[in-house]
Amino acid sequence: MIPAFFGCWLVFFQPACKSPVKTKITPADVLDKVPFQALTDSIRRFPSDASLYTRRAGLLSQHNLPELACLDFKKSWELAPGEMTAIQYASSLSILDRLDEELSLLVSCQGAYPASREINRMLGEAYVQSGRNRDALNLYDSVLKKAPGDFESWYEKGLLLSRMKDTSGALQALRTAYTIQPTSTYGLELAHLYAETNNDKALPICDLLLKKDSARELIDPFFIKGIYYSNTKNYDLAVTQFDSCIRRDWKFTEAYIEKGIVFFRQKNYDVALNTFRMAATVSNTYPDAYFWIGRCYEATGKNEEAIEYYQRALSLDRGFSEAKTAIKRLKG
Repeated sequence: MIPAFFGCWLVFFQPACKSPVKTKITPADVLDKVPFQALTDSIRRFPSDASLYTRRAGLLSQHNLPELACLDFKKSWELAPGEMTAIQYASSLSILDRLDEELSLLVSCQGAYPASREINRMLGEAYVQSGRNRDALNLYDSVLKKAPGDFESWYEKGLLLSRMKDTSGALQALRTAYTIQPTSTYGLELAHLYAETNNDKALPICDLLLKKDSARELIDPFFIKGIYYSNTKNYDLAVTQFDSCIRRDWKFTEAYIEKGIVFFRQKNYDVALNTFRMAATVSNTYPDAYFWIGRCYEATGKNEEAIEYYQRALSLDRGFSEAKTAIKRLKG
């Protein structure tokens, strides 16, 4: 068996009367064995050959040994810095959640490879992950000033502006990305933002994507149309769209939730309750389902049952602030 991570402990269970024995895994336990042994032997003979480290890092990654792979990518980078090596090394740092090291590497590489779209993309993502939204936005603007047709940067900028609650800016960026490269991913993101802002421009985008879906596999266009109709209080049309989602994928929990919310808004609490219960059946670890069951009970004056379900939601998501507020409200 190949160990999962360098430096981890493997536990070999002895008979029940004995305590487990822990064995520390060292790099040699991995690197000197098949399938890594041949490359390790070559590295010993040619320790300054960066390509050997890169090849072994790739093999280690394939065998789910990211820490050892990262060490090899780092060594390859030190021996022969290059754009592709930097990308591989940064990716390995990202997998290990070593964000500070990844950022440091990418910032230095941006100066060395300013035209690298992949490095700029990774740097933007790292900025966002570290909460440096303004730095990410400045990076996208800088890239787009030089390459206004870079649809990926327009798309990433749109997502970032949406998270920053700059809806008009996000719509403009996503429209540009979709105009340059009309993929389903970009179209769905744009349509969803239109739907959330009650803009009927969401509908033709969704209809176009459904028309192109010859395999009849897409679900999101129906869901987005349902959100639009729900937001604009066209409740019957909303339910029709959510039902279309469920017919294509009966495990699509969000569709049950949104469908239940439609009935809840209409004060049809019995139907709403049954719909939310179905959501909880489909996914019994989905906190929103229990929260909305609680809302139904609270709306019909069954406060003890409501508290029980709010607590279930909170047990699945300790940061569920609405559930906390509801419990506090009902307990007085």
